[in-house]
Amino acid sequence: MTNKLEIVKRSLQKELMEQFDLNQNIGDDEIEERIEQVVLNYSQHTYLSITEKQMLKQELFNTFRRLDVLSGLLEDEEISEIMINGCDHIFVEKKGELKRVKEVFSGEERLRNVIQQIVSSCNRIVNETVPIVDARLEDGSRVNIVLPPVALNGAVMTIRKFPKEIFTMESLVAMGSITKEVAIFLQTLVQARYNIFISGGTGSGKTTFLNILSNYIPKDERIITIEDSAELQITAIPNLVRLETRNANVEGENAITMSQLIKSALRMRPDRIIVGEVRDAAAMDMANSMLTGHDGSISTGHGNSAKEMMLRLETMILMGYDMPVLAIRQQIAAAIDIVIHLGRLRDNSRKVLEVCEVLGVEDGEIRLHPIYQFKEYSEKAGKVMGRLKKTGELVQKRKLLQRGFKEEELCEKEYKTKL
Repeated sequence: MTNKLEIVKRSLQKELMEQFDLNQNIGDDEIEERIEQVVLNYSQHTYLSITEKQMLKQELFNTFRRLDVLSGLLEDEEISEIMINGCDHIFVEKKGELKRVKEVFSGEERLRNVIQQIVSSCNRIVNETVPIVDARLEDGSRVNIVLPPVALNGAVMTIRKFPKEIFTMESLVAMGSITKEVAIFLQTLVQARYNIFISGGTGSGKTTFLNILSNYIPKDERIITIEDSAELQITAIPNLVRLETRNANVEGENAITMSQLIKSALRMRPDRIIVGEVRDAAAMDMANSMLTGHDGSISTGHGNSAKEMMLRLETMILMGYDMPVLAIRQQIAAAIDIVIHLGRLRDNSRKVLEVCEVLGVEDGEIRLHPIYQFKEYSEKAGKVMGRLKKTGELVQKRKLLQRGFKEEELCEKEYKTKL
């Protein structure tokens, strides 16, 4: 909006606020009628074009019924992340670049109202007593909120948008994020019920990749997903149960942890358990679920490489369990069959960087056997040029054979399953 329209909008917004109590149950139709009337009254003594009138109506409606200035940013499909640092400092990530936008909230109180609207819609609580919360929007976009006094310069909210376009393995191949050969290889591993762990840094595409792999799960299986804040968008499985943790209430009671949900899921007759992202000692419960007859389970976690991911899992388990490190490593190595590491390169492209097989514990360390690794060979017009190269063969073929793959078919290029 132009500066002129922004001033007009704030004036009309104040006038509307005086007309009705937003705490009352006011329908969208009534709000639209009030907005239509105040814009009409204003335009009778100040000229507004048809485009300006429509823009004012939309902006005012967003203010009272939607997410205010965030509505337009959320509708922009080129924006992947929105960062609100107080009411008047909003930044976005657009096409991989960070930039500040002109949109601002009318004040800190208005920002707080939008935050409460978001958290209440997903049954979460955030206030000065509980100043940090993870939530989500209706479209599944992930929201992190930090309030004062923890946030020193006003409320902070970060929104990770999920693209409306549903990504498939074919689209990742077309984008150069993975090769067709590796895609077919991973498809076969999922169907053969290998336990898979996806690692990567922030924004590397772990959740998207997990959603894509889930499309290869046979439709007649019963799947249970467990997440801190529901983000997975698994649509191809009819027999799907989705579970989400719950934060403690203001008295610090009635929290439902990921560990509790995993233990409960084991009694729900799952074929596979999918754990969104492990961040704490629930990593042990995730490993246990993979070892109790639920082959084919998938999980994700933050790591800078496949090797570092194994170290992080050790550390997370040690947060909640007093166990010898060797025993923890043996548990992890027995549970996880394959580690897929994703990365975001300096040109902002997201790629599969490693596919490693876990071959147990050797000399006290978890042994990782690289099967595919991304090799960079040049840079052209600011784009990183490289390709996933095969560096080894799959060693543990028992699950493939159990699922009906014949010995002579175990070369990846001969898999009959098509991408």
